[in-house]
Amino acid sequence: MTTTHAAVRRAPEPPPPPKRPPATRRAVLRSLRDPKVAVMLLLGFSSGLPFFLTGNTLGYWLRDSGTALSAIGFISWVGLAYSLKFLWAPIIDRVDAPIAGRLGRRRGWMFTAQLLVGLGLLAMALTGPEAGLVTLGVLALVVAFSSSTQDIVVDAWRIEVATDGDELGLLSSAYQLGYRFAIMITEALILIVANHLGWPFGYTTMAALMMVGITATLFAMEPRRLAPAAGSNAATAPLTTVRGLVDAIASPFIEFFRAHGSLALLMLAMISFYQLSDYFSAPMYNPYYVDLGLSKDVVGSIRASVGTIATIVGIGAGGFSAVRFGYMRTLIAGVVLKSLVIANFATLAWFSADPRWFGVVMFADNFGIGFGGVALVTYMSTLTSIGYTATQYALLSSTYSWIGKITKGFSGVMVEHLAAGRTLLDGYALFFITCGMLGLPALVLCLVLARAAHRARAA
Repeated sequence: MTTTHAAVRRAPEPPPPPKRPPATRRAVLRSLRDPKVAVMLLLGFSSGLPFFLTGNTLGYWLRDSGTALSAIGFISWVGLAYSLKFLWAPIIDRVDAPIAGRLGRRRGWMFTAQLLVGLGLLAMALTGPEAGLVTLGVLALVVAFSSSTQDIVVDAWRIEVATDGDELGLLSSAYQLGYRFAIMITEALILIVANHLGWPFGYTTMAALMMVGITATLFAMEPRRLAPAAGSNAATAPLTTVRGLVDAIASPFIEFFRAHGSLALLMLAMISFYQLSDYFSAPMYNPYYVDLGLSKDVVGSIRASVGTIATIVGIGAGGFSAVRFGYMRTLIAGVVLKSLVIANFATLAWFSADPRWFGVVMFADNFGIGFGGVALVTYMSTLTSIGYTATQYALLSSTYSWIGKITKGFSGVMVEHLAAGRTLLDGYALFFITCGMLGLPALVLCLVLARAAHRARAA
């Protein structure tokens, strides 16, 4: 009797699920009519409105009143609140807002934060630099803290109300569009208002515009309360207990590193360097325009017209690229574009500060920022875990500003140092070229992550 060795064959693996067909144009148009998209657009506007009012635009106001570049750079550190928001995000994830909690956890915190932003901007308008830089800085810090809290909740709302990845991408684009429209107002139109009616009137108007966000919050749907990630033993423990406190603070970060393994630190490093050139250069743009001799009317009108068009085109191109070529290739293209357009600001000092050339520089800058922004927001949104949305996204969005927010306080000192023995405009030009080169670490890390993702798909 012959003995045969019956090979134990491994059961064939099931075929991968069929790839979801891309959404048709008609389906996309139907999605645009979803009320969530309109609410997201308005909430994006509300998130973007305070950002420059405690940063770049505040720097313009201060330079206009004769404040030194070094002091402008240092006061920009109030923006560190955006980088530290992950510290109080666990509370936002687990506790209802005081008084406004009856609106629901997400909507309650949105309403509270928006109200505080509006009141803080009004206080800044009523005091101004005349009250002293310390007083104005404290009020700017209150606005930045409230604004970053609003960002925590709006980001969580956007991720939690999305039914699938396509809708998340659509809501992310709506958020970016609303955000950039607010930036256009606080970076451009406010300059025209300030030139004719004064800075206090401009900031009072911005405080009133926070009603846009409050209205959107009242009409928004409250997301279904999601259970924390599987495996959390303290999922339902009260925050006042040790188990509940550990789950609220530590578990979101533990879950993030568990989900992404050895790539987690690499992801955080890439995100942190991706916006470095933007943040470091930001405090010096408006002082640069003042020293170039460009009027507030010219800067404001070009930002509002050319800048708005370029932003919309850039966001559209970034969204198309992310769908057509994938977010990683779009991230790589975005960081290259942003580095080039930031370095291009040197040409205003060395080539021409003519308003027409200024318009060309602004178009390139806004296109690059809009393009890269969509890819980065969508990429970060895909990295969060259910139940820890607010905390994990706060960690990611804080990460991309850590290095830039800390180092940008020295931007004014760097311009003054580079201008030693040269003209001030030469110092500015060298500064912006240096800022463009700061995009190189992010480019290298994007390429490493892209290679890792390719190997994971091929395995």
